[in-house]
Parts: sequence; C-alpha cells; structure tokens
Amino acid sequence: MTAAENVCYTLINVPMDSEPPSEISLKNDLEKGDVKLKTEALKKVIIMILNGEKLPGLLMTIIRFVLPLQDHTIKKLLLVFWEIVPKTTPDGRLLQEMILVCDAYRKDLQHPNEFIRGSTLRFLCKLKEAELLEPLMPAIRACLEHRHSYVRRNAVLAIYTIYRNFEHLIPDAPELIHDFLVNEKDASCKRNAFMMLIHADQDRALDYLSTCIDQVQTFGDILQLVIVELIYKVCHANPSERARFIRCIYNLLQSSSPAVKYEAAGTLVTLSSAPTAIKAAAQCYIDLIIKESDNNVKLIVLDRLIELKEHPSHERVLQDLVMDILRVLTTPDLEVRKKTLQLALDLVSSRNVEELVIVLKKEVIKTNNVTEHEDTDKYRQLLVRTLHSCSVRFPDMAANVIPVLMEFLSDNNEAAAADVLEFVREAIQRFDNLRPLIVEKMLEVFHAIKSVKIYRGALWILGEYCSTKEDIQSVMTEVRRSLGEIPIVESEIKKEAGELKPEEEVSVGPAQKLVTEMGTYATQSALSSSRPAKKEEDRPPLRGFLLDGDFFVAASLATTLTKIALRYVSLVQEKKKQNSFIAEAMLLMATILHLGKSSLPKKPITDDDVDRISLCLKVLSECSPLMNDIFNKECRQSLSHMLSAKLEEEKLSQKKESEKRNVTVQPDDPISFMQLTAKNEMSSKEDQFQLSLLAAMGNTQRKEAADPLASKLNKVTQLTGFSDPVYAEAYVHVNQYDIVLDVLVVNQTSDTLQNCTLELATLGDLKLVEKPSPLTLAPHDFANIKANVKVASTENGIIFGNIVYDVSGAASDRNCVVLSDIHIDIMDYIQPASCTDAEFRQMWAEFEWENKVTVNTNIVDLNEYLQHILKSTNMKCLTPEKALSGYCGFMAANLYARSIFGEDALANVSIEKPIHLGPEAPVTGHIRIRAKSQGMALSLGDKINLSQKKTSL
Repeated sequence: MTAAENVCYTLINVPMDSEPPSEISLKNDLEKGDVKLKTEALKKVIIMILNGEKLPGLLMTIIRFVLPLQDHTIKKLLLVFWEIVPKTTPDGRLLQEMILVCDAYRKDLQHPNEFIRGSTLRFLCKLKEAELLEPLMPAIRACLEHRHSYVRRNAVLAIYTIYRNFEHLIPDAPELIHDFLVNEKDASCKRNAFMMLIHADQDRALDYLSTCIDQVQTFGDILQLVIVELIYKVCHANPSERARFIRCIYNLLQSSSPAVKYEAAGTLVTLSSAPTAIKAAAQCYIDLIIKESDNNVKLIVLDRLIELKEHPSHERVLQDLVMDILRVLTTPDLEVRKKTLQLALDLVSSRNVEELVIVLKKEVIKTNNVTEHEDTDKYRQLLVRTLHSCSVRFPDMAANVIPVLMEFLSDNNEAAAADVLEFVREAIQRFDNLRPLIVEKMLEVFHAIKSVKIYRGALWILGEYCSTKEDIQSVMTEVRRSLGEIPIVESEIKKEAGELKPEEEVSVGPAQKLVTEMGTYATQSALSSSRPAKKEEDRPPLRGFLLDGDFFVAASLATTLTKIALRYVSLVQEKKKQNSFIAEAMLLMATILHLGKSSLPKKPITDDDVDRISLCLKVLSECSPLMNDIFNKECRQSLSHMLSAKLEEEKLSQKKESEKRNVTVQPDDPISFMQLTAKNEMSSKEDQFQLSLLAAMGNTQRKEAADPLASKLNKVTQLTGFSDPVYAEAYVHVNQYDIVLDVLVVNQTSDTLQNCTLELATLGDLKLVEKPSPLTLAPHDFANIKANVKVASTENGIIFGNIVYDVSGAASDRNCVVLSDIHIDIMDYIQPASCTDAEFRQMWAEFEWENKVTVNTNIVDLNEYLQHILKSTNMKCLTPEKALSGYCGFMAANLYARSIFGEDALANVSIEKPIHLGPEAPVTGHIRIRAKSQGMALSLGDKINLSQKKTSL
C-alpha cells in the first residue's frame, strides 16, 4: 500500500491546562447525566484514551447508557470512541462486549436518518476487525439502494475498503459496483464507484468507459477527472491503447470545468507529441489563463506553457500561438504580465515579430496617462524592454518602434525613460540608417524632458550623433532655449530684484551694493534674501537643474558643446562662423562656471565639474587635432565596444540555452526499444498523477532522486546520546513553507515510560504548529513522533527542546532528557536568480541591512574562490564571464539570489591576490551582503563564513 492510500485517522487537539477527571466521576456522568452532560463526559473519555489511558471499566457503561441514545452529536462521538477504543483482549481475541456494539452498528446502518447511515458507513472504512464487519455485510449492501446519494456514496467507499482489506467478505464487489455504476445517476456516487473499479478491477472500469465514451462530456467534473486519470494510467502502462482513448481526451479539453481542462491538456501532452495535440493542449492552457481570475492559477498554467516551450519540437507549434499568448496581457497582475512577455519574446520569430510589435505598441500607448494602477509604470518598463529586445533581434522593426518610445523620454517615471534612453542609444549606434530619424525625434522631445539623468543621456546622444550643420545649429538652439537668458547670474539677480511687488516693499531696508565676481555692481535690497516663492515651471529645464545645484549636467553639457563645436569647425569653412559658434559655446560654459561660484544655486559647483568645464574651454580655445580625435572618435568607440561585448554575451547565453535543449544522442548510446522496456525504466514518461499526489503530500525527495546514493539516512540528526535512558534521532524534511520533523524515540530502560512527551521550541522565524501528543513506551519499545514547523522567512533557524517522561510506579518527579539543537539551513530556501544591473543598483541602495564578511580562506585562485562561494551560497553571478576572465590580481563580482518567499539577497565580492606574499598566498578581501531583512543578511554571512575554506585541498 502506498503512502497515499494509508487510512487517515481522526486526530483531536487536547487542552493540556485542565486536570484529568477521575474514572468514577465520568462513570457517574455517563450513567445519570442528561444528554449535554453525557456528551461532555464522552468527549473527556475520548481525549483520555487518546492520551494513553485504558479505562476498561467504562466500556460496559457506555454500551448500556450511551449507545441507545438517538442524539446525533452522541452518535458521531460514539463513532470516534469505537474507532480508538481497544477492541481485543491482551491475547488478541475480540472482546465479548463488541458483539453488542456490532448489533448497534447494524441498527445504525438501517436507521431512517441518512446522516447516521452515511457517517456509520464512513466509520466502517476505518475498522480493521473482520469479525466485526462480517455480520454487517448484508446491511452495507442494502445501503447501495438507499434513496439518498450521501448514503450510496459512502456505501461504495465502505465496500471498496472492505474488499481491499478483507476480500473474502465480499468477493463479488467489482461486479456489484459495476452494476451499481451502470444504473447510478448521481455524479459523486458514480465518481466513487468508478474510482473503486479503477483500483479493484481496471478491465471492468475500461469496459464501462467504452460503453459511455461518447457521453463523457455530459458527466460531472469529478467523474471526468477520474476518467482522465484512468486513461493516463492505461495508456502509460499499455501505449497501444492510446488510439482508443485519445479522442476522449480531446473531447475533455472542451469540458466546462477548468480542473478537467487542465488535467486533460497535461495528459494529452504526455500521451502524444503530434503538433495537433500540442496545439490543442497549448490553446486549452491559454484559454484557462485568460478565463481564470486567480493569479496563482494563471502563473501555474503559464509555467506549464513555458515547460512546453522547453521541448525543441513543441516550440515551433507554440510560435504560431504567440498572438493568443499575448491576450494574457489583459491581466493587471505584474508577475503574470512579466512571464507572458518573457514567453512571447522567447517564441518570437521573423514570421510573427511584426504582429507582436504592433500589439506591444498598442499596450505602451495604453499605459500613457493611466494612473489608476500602481504597477502601470513597471509594466511600461517591461514593455519598453521587450520592444528593445525585439528591435535588437529584428532590426527592421526598430524604425516602427522608436517614434512611439521616444515620447516616453519626457515621462515622469525615470526608470521607464532610462530604459527608453538605453534602447535609443543602442539603436542609434547599431542602425546608421535610423540616425536622422532618432536625432529629429530627440530634438522634438528634448525640451520636455523632466529628469536630470535622462537629460544628461539625451545631451550625450545629441552631442555624439549630430553630424549635419543644421542638426548642430538645432542642438545649440535647444540648449540656449533650455538655459534661458544669459548671463545667468545677472538675469537671476535682476529677476529677484524686479519681482518684488509694491506692497511687499513696505519694510525695505537700506539698499546695499554688492560686487559680483565679474566686477560689476548688483543692487540688492535687504528683503531679497528671502526670495519670493515662484513657480518652478517658470524656469527652463536646464536652468532649473543648475539652480538646484546639479552641476554634473553642466559638465555633460560642456562635453556636448565641445563635440558639436569641433564638428562644426570641420564642417563649416568660414572663419567668422567658426569663431562665433565657438565663442557662443565658450560663453555658455563661462556663464555656468560663474553661476556655480555664486551663491544663487542651492549647492555650489564641485571641483570635478569645474575642472571638466575648464578643460572643455581650453580645448575649444586651442582646437588641437588630438583633442578632436578624443572627443569625436574615442567616445563612440568605447560605446561600440561595450555594445558588441553585450551582444556577444547574449549570443553565448542563447547558444548555451539551445545546447541545453537540443537532445544529443551519443553514437554508442544503447537504443531503447519500447517493447523491452521494464515499467520502472520508463524514465521519459513519469506517472504524473502519482508525482503530483506525492508533491502535495510533501513526499518528493527531489535531491534523493537526483542522487541515488543520498538516502534519508544522510539527513538524520542525532538528538540524544546512546547512553541516555531515552534515545532520539530526527529526520528533517524541508518542504517549501514548512519543516516536518520525524523523530524516532527509543526507550532504552526496562521500565514503562508514561506521558513521554516531545517538547520543542524554536529560534528565528519558525513556528511550531502543534504540540506532539504524549506517548506511553513499553520497556525497550520505540515510537515515531511527527512535528510540523512553519517557516515564515528566509533565515537560519534553530529547533531545540527536550523529552520529558514519568517512570511507571516511581514516586519521583518527571524526568527530562535535553535534546541537541537542530539547525535549519538557509540554503534550502535560496535559489539562484538574475536581475538587470539597474535593478541590482536600486536594490543595493534601498536595502538597509548590510553584513560585511572578511575573506578567510585557503584557496589561492580568485576564480576558484568565486566558484566556491557561488556553490556554497546558491547565488548567481551577475557579472559576465568576459569581465571576470583574464588575470590581474583582483576581482569584483555581483551575486544575486531570491528566496522562495520572494525576498532578494545581494552580495558584492571584492577580492584580491596579494602578489607580494608569493604565489601560494591565499585570496584576501571582503564580501558585502545586503538584504531587506536582518535575518537573511546575517544567515548568508554565517553560511559564507562556515564554508569559506575548501576542505579537501
């Protein structure tokens, strides 16, 4: 019997604070009390028996005074009581009193009330005594014909359990159930009967299915699910049956129940790899995603689509469905949209890229001026990145995409605008034919840019790629327009002095004369120090940035002006025009320098920016050929180097991905003949239903399956010593959100240990779900105790506790054995993940917890140390391999991982090889870890500290 088929017994939580009642008082309540008192007393008896008390004296009292009662609550409690009460004498014979109980069961099975009949039938499923069941068989069979479906449904279950455990009691069960199934109308009864036939007599189940295979669509969803399971199992065990049933699976794809559609699609994919089958299944998945409102369902089904795409032969089929997949974008959830866009991008080909781009452009336009959803900005960013990737892979599309995206440079959301800017920069460098279009659009939107960072990028692009005389003049015009009236200092002082209204000048102090840096006089009244509040919008954008003290943009402007001035000189031959253009550029730089040194901006100009602007002034005054080369050629070369390296890296990762997916067969691989394959060797077609059931129960040992040598025994933690009176060891099974401790407790003494209780407590973000029940251990006996611990976040946790017990007959206090601590490893929750450089930097700035770990290792190679850290922390290196290749004595790399709870962990490895200490000197440096929660930062630091040294040199 598999773990899935084990009987689940009733478990009742016990309040431990109350004093246990005496047997005499319970007897009294059960004999003389009213119904309410009897109910309470019966509950107490059940709890005491569950706690290990025997209470043999109460059995007859309950049979005489409680069994005849007709109260439904008492009937239900009695079923629990009969389930747990010892039914045999110490030598294993059935108690005489149980004959009376058996008679009571028979009466309940013929009771006019359907609830009592049904619940008694459910209880019979848990009985393990054939002598008790034998007299009840006629009554159980009669229940199959009861008018109420609740009774019939449970009668089928009872017959199934009895047939499985004691076949001799009802040898004709499959035939009986088959006849019942043919005439039954209720969906739940049909489902239970069909389920029984699948397990008890599969041939009969198939015969029934053959008779009604055309009516499958009219059945209820619970029966349809069981039919899908049967078809899967039959076709899995006997592939020649596929043709007979595959049409039925196709029909079930049209079912009204989402669960049936999902299972039918999954089954169809495993049974057939024909393009029509894959297309039908994928179409079914897409419909499910669009129609289901639950985001978790959408994500699960999207994952199934992504799994389909991983198969090389299925990818082609899915490429035709890209437009259908894009319908999922109507979902407002960002995670769903993200996965959908990624899937569409992976499937896009030259055949459908045009349609994809049209849809994405519409989506981008929809996000404009929409503020009702908080994720709109992030969604726009995703769309921009997807369009960016499409344009890079299919250059013909860039001309369509650029005009739409350029509008977003003036967007308030800096992140989306930055993505657009990055895209424009790459497009203008790669596609020469698009340069005039991009420069023209850039000049159009330039004045509307609101963010200083985007403004700097736009300036750089204009300075770098304006190659005609008209464009250069336009850039200069835009810069003048954006800077406002010059010289800035004087115009600002005049503006401030002139903006005082007459009524504000009542208490004007004596005017004082100020000498500005240029030697001119500026008159200022005493009031002008408290500047009147003016609207910021009055100022042109660049002037606003400068008065806010952001002079980095000024340094960028100086470089741009220098580039266009040098280019203008090479384009225009007239000396007068050359001089006037250079003079204008120099005037702009000089006035900005002047402003920086005055007291008008909120922050003064930094020395770096002063140096930069002064250098540009010097370059323009001298106009040497060398500087012309540096400004106009070298800058662009460094960009093209960076872009080509990035492209190479993308191609490399795509190549690795495709190599991973290509099914390579070695010349000497053995050929697998289906006819000769043993059932347990069918590795390509696992039993999906059994797998999903085991996954739901937390019984999948993924790691054990990957490594046959790694068994459960490797994960056993010893909790006490071998010489302790109670020996304990635990197997720690970590599921996604909980930990199951399977503790083996062995009584090593010659005494009976009563109330042996496992008491546990936790440290960290762990929480004990339930208190394990006390046990009674016979001399040298053993028992297994299971304890569940919930996990709330990613950090190292400790479970500690003790075992307390009483020795039978001893008058001493309770004895206690202290257990060793169980350490829960953070590595079970962390998975490698990737993010963009911009996201990494943003998170690095936002996360408040940092843990700095000093490198202390015996590894002498930088690359080897990095690989060792990646392996021991489950993190992914974001720094490209190309950047890490070569040898220069030091290395810096960014690492990233995400936990199953969605928490991010960042790390920066900064290491070097101290050459002066010789070739055998170990690596030195630091690792800085940043995370949102303190626990995660500390736990990762501890993990790195523990595993820094390589054990086997």
